[in-house]
Amino acid sequence: MNAQITLPETIPVFPLPGALLLPRSILPLHLFEPRYLQMLDDALATPHRMIGMVQPIDTGADRVRLHQIGCAGRVTRFSETDDGRYMIQLSGISRYRVKAPVASDKPYLSMDVSWHGFERDRGGAETDPGFDRPAFFDLLSRFFTERGLSTEWDNLDEADDERLINALSMLCPFDPEEKQALLEAPDLTTRRETLVALMEFTLHGRGEDERMQ
Repeated sequence: MNAQITLPETIPVFPLPGALLLPRSILPLHLFEPRYLQMLDDALATPHRMIGMVQPIDTGADRVRLHQIGCAGRVTRFSETDDGRYMIQLSGISRYRVKAPVASDKPYLSMDVSWHGFERDRGGAETDPGFDRPAFFDLLSRFFTERGLSTEWDNLDEADDERLINALSMLCPFDPEEKQALLEAPDLTTRRETLVALMEFTLHGRGEDERMQ
């Protein structure tokens, strides 16, 4: 399906620290600021219905800077609350590279973007041939325990490689720069290795000595 979508040259972008969207994954969002309500209305009026997620860079300055690589999703579900807020679902289509901001009188940001180099994002699901699930789930259990998190282990265990790795990359409480590293991983194996390294770093930071090979 993703390969059939005509990718626009310009998209609205939503800078949201820590919110990670990956290709072929689902990101739920809650929109309530007037500028982003307008962004949604404008996106829904386009044939592609795409919004680009991107991580802002914390510089300590008033001027907002953005990372150069984000991921765009298509609005595939939305509902309006009684007080005018929106609950939406973005289905990840492809990563993109920011080219330049677009001059506009809109209250939200729009960017000219390039989709070049991310053709694999619009294909079928990736696999991770070297994925050691028992060792990974052992590390994941220790990480979740240390962070006081819980999940449905049966559902995770049944997920295919990509759905499991991408879902955890999106859901785990990493900081924005760590989320960006997961986004920019060139393939699923590299993303899994990055995810493992981030979980191990968290555990070692609390004094755990074990490493997962």
